[in-house]
Amino acid sequence: MKFYQQELSWLAFNERVLQEAADTSVPVIERMRFLGIFSNNMDEFFQVRVADVRRAIYFAPSAEERDEASQLLTRIQQKVMTLQEQFDRVYAQVLAALADNQVNIVDDTQLNDSQRLWLAAYFHDKVKPHMVPLLMNERSNLVQILKQDKIYLCVELTFQQQLSYAAIEVPTDHLHRFVELPRARGSKAVSVILLDHIVATHLPDLLQGVVAFDELSYFSFKVTRDADYRIPHDIDQSILERMEEGIKQRFRADPVRLVYDKRMPGKMLRFLCDGLDMDAYDSIVGGGRYRNTRDFAQFQQLGGAKLVHRPQQLLRHPAFDNHTNVFDAVAAADVLLFFPYHSFNAVTEFVRQSAYDPAVTRIAICIYRVARDSRLIHALMDAVRNGKHVTVMVELRARFDEEANIEWSKEMTDAGIRVIFGIQGLKAHAKLLLVHRMEQGQVRRYGYLGTGNFNEKTAEIYTDFGLFTAHPTICFEIEQVFQYLEQPYRRYDFHELLVSPVNTRERLEAAIDAEIEAAQRGLPAEIFIKVNNLVDEALIVRLYRASRAGVKIRALVRGMCALRAGVAGLSDHIEVRSIVDRFLEHARVFIFHNGGQSRIYISSADWMKRNIDRRVEASCPIHDEKARTSVLGIMELQWRDNCKARIIDAEQSNPYVMSKRPKVSSQRAIYSFLKRQQTE
Repeated sequence: MKFYQQELSWLAFNERVLQEAADTSVPVIERMRFLGIFSNNMDEFFQVRVADVRRAIYFAPSAEERDEASQLLTRIQQKVMTLQEQFDRVYAQVLAALADNQVNIVDDTQLNDSQRLWLAAYFHDKVKPHMVPLLMNERSNLVQILKQDKIYLCVELTFQQQLSYAAIEVPTDHLHRFVELPRARGSKAVSVILLDHIVATHLPDLLQGVVAFDELSYFSFKVTRDADYRIPHDIDQSILERMEEGIKQRFRADPVRLVYDKRMPGKMLRFLCDGLDMDAYDSIVGGGRYRNTRDFAQFQQLGGAKLVHRPQQLLRHPAFDNHTNVFDAVAAADVLLFFPYHSFNAVTEFVRQSAYDPAVTRIAICIYRVARDSRLIHALMDAVRNGKHVTVMVELRARFDEEANIEWSKEMTDAGIRVIFGIQGLKAHAKLLLVHRMEQGQVRRYGYLGTGNFNEKTAEIYTDFGLFTAHPTICFEIEQVFQYLEQPYRRYDFHELLVSPVNTRERLEAAIDAEIEAAQRGLPAEIFIKVNNLVDEALIVRLYRASRAGVKIRALVRGMCALRAGVAGLSDHIEVRSIVDRFLEHARVFIFHNGGQSRIYISSADWMKRNIDRRVEASCPIHDEKARTSVLGIMELQWRDNCKARIIDAEQSNPYVMSKRPKVSSQRAIYSFLKRQQTE
C-alpha cells in the first residue's frame, strides 16, 4: 500500500497530543489543557472528516466504493474507542497529579456543609437564571432542538410510575466550566468543581414546583454534527447574506456522533438515538462521566507557578530597534520573524504606522482568521480615517470562523474599507500584506508574507514565520496576487512566488525533479520540508521517485501524513518526524539542495491537493543571508529534537525519537538560538 489513510493518520496525530497529556515532564495544568486540545480536535474530526466518510457511504456511486468507505468508518470507530480508553486513563493520572499538588477536582459527593451552602447560593444567583429544561418525548425532534457540542444532562423523571425525559444544557456559554470553591482559612489546597456537578446537584431545585416527579436520575451526553454546509445561489442576495444563510445549515445538520456517560441506561440511550435518527454509520461512544472535555483547554491556573509553563519573554528583532520606523528597517534589509518567539507586535506596528504615515497611500491585506478584538483591523479602520485606500480580502469560508468574518466584513465596510471576497470556488488562504509608500516622488512597495494568520492570539501559541521585505519583484508579485483575487481570468507570471493554483504544483514538481536529476548524476541531492499535512498523492509519488533515485528526504509533519516512510524499495531514503510540544507547530518550509545553492521557501500552503489546486496560497523564497541562516538553523534544531519528536513510520505507531546525544528540546533550543542572534 503506497499511501496511509488520511483519516487514520489524523487520529495518529491526535494520539500524539494525548501523549503530551500523559507526559509527566509537562506541568500538570498544561497536561490538563492538552486533554482539552485532544477533545477539541476530536470534535472537529467528527464534524469534518467523519462527516465526509458518512457522505461517501450514503452517496457512493458503486457498491465497491461504498464498502471501502464503510470499512474505513469501522477502522475509525475502532481507533476512536482505543483513544477514548487511553484518554480516560490519562485523565485519571492527571487528576491524581493535580491532587498531589493540592489542586482537587471534586464532585457533589465530596462537599462539606459550608461548601454546599455556598454552592446553593451560587446556583440560585448565577446558574439558574440561564437554564430552561427541554422536555422530551417520542415525538420530539431532537435533531432540531439539541445544539451542537453542548453539554447536556439527560434527566429521567419518574412520576406515578410513568417515565419522561428532559435535556438540561449546562450553561458554559455564560459561566466558566470550572468553579473554584472558597478555601478554608489558612489552607493552601484548592478545590474546583465542574459546572456540570453544580447543575446536577441542584436539579430538584430547578424542577421542583414546575415539573412533577417522584424520582429522577441523570447522565451526561453531547451531540456532534456535520460541519458542512451549502451556499445558496439566490442572485438577489449578497454574498454575505448567502453565507449567513448557508452556515445556518450547520446548526440543523445531521448528527454524526453521540458521546454519552457509559453508565447511561440502555432505554435512555435508545431514546436519544431514536430521537436523533442515528444509525449504524454514526458513532455512538460511551465514556466517562464528563462530556465536552474540550473545555479542559481553558483550565485556569491554580496552585503554584510550577504547574504551568514559565512565561517566555518575547524577543524583538534588532532591525526594528536600529531604525526610527518600520519602513527604514525593512528598506535596509529583509526582516524574518519567528512567532511566538518574536513578538507579533511587529506586524501590528507595521499596520499602525502605515495607518498614519503621510507617505503611505494604499494598504492591502488577506484576512483568513483574526483575533476577536483585532488591533490590526482597528488600525486598518484608522487608516481609512486618515485618507488611505484600504483593501481587505476576507475569506468568508474559513471553517468555524465564518460568522466572525461576516461580522468583521460588515464592520470594515461601514468604516469605509474596500472589502472583497475573492474567487468563487477557491478559498484565499495566503497570508499577504502590501503597503504603497511615496518615496522621492515614486511608489515603493513594502510587503509581508507569512505562514500563519494575522491573529494576535494564535501568534502567542503557533510557531510561524513572517517575512517583511521591500524586494521589488516579490512586492510586485504580491500585488499581482491581489489582482488575481479580483481578476482571475487574466494571465499572471510569477517568477519569485509560488502561487496556488497558478504555478505551485509545477514549480514543486520541477524542484523535486531537479533533485532527482542531481542524484542520478551522482551529485548531492536533498529535500527538507516542514508542513502541517503531507497528503497530496501526486507529490508523494514524486517523493517516492526521488527516494528511489537516492535523494535524501526529510519531512517534519505535524498532522496527517499519507506518505509511508522507510518502506524498502519505495521510500528507503525518506524520514518523517512530528513534533508536539508547548507551541503548535504551524510553519511551512520547503528546502531544496539545488546544487549547493539552497532554495528556501516559507509558505501558507500544506502539501494537500486542496492547498495546491483549490486555494489561493503563496510561497515566498528567502534571499537574505541572515534570514536564510535563521530558517536553516531552526529546521536543523527541530530535526535534532529528541525530547518531543516522534518518528512517523510506515504504520504511524508514534515512537519517540531516541538518541544518545545530549537532550535537545527544539522549542527551547530555538529560543536560545534566536536570542543569540539578537546580539550578533
